[in-house]
Amino acid sequence: MGLKTGIFLAVLAAVGGAIGWQVYERLDAEGTASAGREEAERRPVPVEVADIATGTITLRRQFTGTLEARAEFVVSPKVGGRLERLTVDLGDPVSRDEVVAQIDDAEHRQALAQAEADRAVAKANLAEARSQLIIAERELDRIEELQQRGVSSVSQRDVAMADQLAKQALVEVGRAQVARAEAAVETARIRLGYTRVRAAWHQGDDQRRVAERYVDEGETVSENAALLRIVALHPITAVFHVTERDYGLLVSGQRVEIGTDAYPGQTFPGVISRIAPVFREDTRQARVEVAVENPDLRLKPGMYARARVVLDAVDDATIVPEQALAKRDGGVGVFVLAPDSGRARWRPVTPGIREAGRVQISGEGLEGRVVTLGQQLLEDGSEVVVADAGGQRP
Repeated sequence: MGLKTGIFLAVLAAVGGAIGWQVYERLDAEGTASAGREEAERRPVPVEVADIATGTITLRRQFTGTLEARAEFVVSPKVGGRLERLTVDLGDPVSRDEVVAQIDDAEHRQALAQAEADRAVAKANLAEARSQLIIAERELDRIEELQQRGVSSVSQRDVAMADQLAKQALVEVGRAQVARAEAAVETARIRLGYTRVRAAWHQGDDQRRVAERYVDEGETVSENAALLRIVALHPITAVFHVTERDYGLLVSGQRVEIGTDAYPGQTFPGVISRIAPVFREDTRQARVEVAVENPDLRLKPGMYARARVVLDAVDDATIVPEQALAKRDGGVGVFVLAPDSGRARWRPVTPGIREAGRVQISGEGLEGRVVTLGQQLLEDGSEVVVADAGGQRP
């Protein structure tokens, strides 16, 4: 019995010693790790920095849109008929009031000849009525002279006067017929002139270009049918649309640079000419038109256009790289390294204009350099080491 008890106690002591040793090793390892973490926390954080600059920063926006003709004019005949000839074709220059098409005018010439013949008949009728009036007036004078001698009666004088008044009425009718015939001749002449179709626009430059041709020679066209579309290309109009965010920053007369895929790397100067006073309900955008110089006519309606506009500019602005901005407790700020300091200080800021990876900021204590990489490991007062300076503290 004593021997068994001794063996049991010996085994129990051995097990207890093994467990105690494991507990010791674990506590020692945790202590070592904790000490390592504390040492790591005390170790400076490697960061990259950039200088806080002062200068001019510009707010630019780029909008996409389309080039449109500044003005266009659809040529249509005022009379129908067979199209005998087109004097211009697609892309041709057209001068103001130039004849661009000829409609078959045989019927209109015949109508003019008929109207002129009717006018001649009316004039002949008027001449006859005037002759009859002269005879009637002479007869009336003769009857009145005979009545004074007592040879003619009153009734004869009345008959002569009635005839004279009737002849006067015929003269007036003849004059009206002549006037109507003159009007008919003028109408026929005008309609004959309409067979020579002109490109008659009123405003703008004196020369434009044919953008589209809708018919061919020999076709029978109706009155007011579209024959040609003529457009003005200098200056040309660039059209884009803006949202409410940018609408208030645009004004008429503002300069714009226009770029196109047709001429990569080139820009064309323009000026905002019109800004729509309303927004479209379906897009919540407003139309903006830019007059673009196009003296060599390289820009064409329908081209895709990119409009770059300077919306605002600030001189003597405090500028930092955009990646220097960080967020802490719902606010925006930067970590600043003051001169001769190895600690990063948190400075709340208000961002402003952004341009090409730079941002304008305003706030207090913005002197020295800002952390641009590694700020996610920093708190206010963290010790840092500038990694791109060979591991040396600032």
